[in-house]
Amino acid sequence: MHKLFINGEWTLSQDGQHLPLINPATEEMIDTISAASGQDAHLAIGAAQAAFKSWSRTTPYQRATILKKAADYLREHMDDLSRDMVLESGKPLGEAKGEWAVAANLFEWYAEEAKRAYGRVIPTNRPDKRSSVIWQPMGVIGIITAWNFPAYNPARAWAAALAAGCTVVAKPSENTPLSAYHMARALAESGIPKGVINVVVGDAQSIGTAFLDNPALKKISFTGSTRVGKILMDGASKTHTKLSLELGGNAPVLVFEDADVDAVAKAASIARFRNNGQVCIAPQRFYVQRPIFDRFAELLSGYVSNLKVGGGFEQGVQLGPLITKRQRESVMNLLDQARQENARILTGGYVPHHLEKGYFFQPAVVTNLNQSSPLARNEIFGPVLPLFVFDDLDDGIEMANDTEYGLAAYVFTNSLKTAIYASERLDFGMVGVNEWAPHGTESPFGGWNYSGQGHESGSEGLYEYMEKKLISIGGL
Repeated sequence: MHKLFINGEWTLSQDGQHLPLINPATEEMIDTISAASGQDAHLAIGAAQAAFKSWSRTTPYQRATILKKAADYLREHMDDLSRDMVLESGKPLGEAKGEWAVAANLFEWYAEEAKRAYGRVIPTNRPDKRSSVIWQPMGVIGIITAWNFPAYNPARAWAAALAAGCTVVAKPSENTPLSAYHMARALAESGIPKGVINVVVGDAQSIGTAFLDNPALKKISFTGSTRVGKILMDGASKTHTKLSLELGGNAPVLVFEDADVDAVAKAASIARFRNNGQVCIAPQRFYVQRPIFDRFAELLSGYVSNLKVGGGFEQGVQLGPLITKRQRESVMNLLDQARQENARILTGGYVPHHLEKGYFFQPAVVTNLNQSSPLARNEIFGPVLPLFVFDDLDDGIEMANDTEYGLAAYVFTNSLKTAIYASERLDFGMVGVNEWAPHGTESPFGGWNYSGQGHESGSEGLYEYMEKKLISIGGL
């Protein structure tokens, strides 16, 4: 039984409820987890509120020592941590190790960045007055994260909030809690005081309600669906709880005729299907300029058909299972809708015959689509790559912007003029030009429109958990 972590102790939930933890590659139970309710969340918030009084008064150098030790712990135990991540998420072992490396880097980076939360002195219009601005930690932060990156998602929020001097009550996904528990253990082993970090896994609705209703909790940082983000926004409007929301995406890719067709097709076959397409910034809608469309589709389909699907521990596997049966059914339903509209599947789009157990799906490339297709309107969050054709530059940009989302977009061209023109006119918070990873530990991560509000990573991620204060002294 995996227990909750509240006030520095591993404990069972108040009502004794528990949930099964399922391996998505085998459909077998890994273990059981103690299931928190709103009551447990309130206990954790109380512990975090008490701990905030002393933690907020520590210096960033003192906090940095603990965060760096935690980063070292994650690196030293990476093999065991990665194994558990494969078990709970299904992703290939290589991807799991890469994710833990980034999680460790986030703790180390924010340990240093907290030392640079500079204020400023403001010249005043009176000789007897002095004004300055300082940054102070916000308070208790509720952090709700998704299952697709069970270490990276929590790490970027936990590390920033803790470095800022806040205390945290974290609610990771019940589908992938082990990674969050490992991070809590890393922090505890590194000397973090009791109550500074708390982890409650369980009923999302009751925990979310507790987060919104408890006045001691000052902000919620949420990574997940746009649907749940709207629910949190509605609730926060009643309680004045602050929010940071990293929500859904529907990233377009513009491939212009002057791009290296073979190189982009080969790279796209990897980038689109990283973590089985279960990535909010995953390149999804591929718009290819007409003169190279047929060639690109042919090359891409060949590369995708050779991707290896299987269990995460199997040598050479590039795609594991989807996280749940429900998630696979959602992807299959979108593909079925596209089929009914005369979409053409160039490769994949079925459950592999040799993988009857587990939530596996053969990656698909789909063409003969238009802008009204469900594969254009919805976030697929699975291993399906839809192809669309465009003619001129403005036509491509208009199609790319035709979505309610605004997280990430991608441009592939050898023209500097085209790259600048397109990147400045795409209505997205992040644009990658000739690359698939526009994000980074040191760079702001955030979306426009229905993709959220606020930022994570970079210095912007630190200030999400701090309040700005003006201090004005008169009569000097």
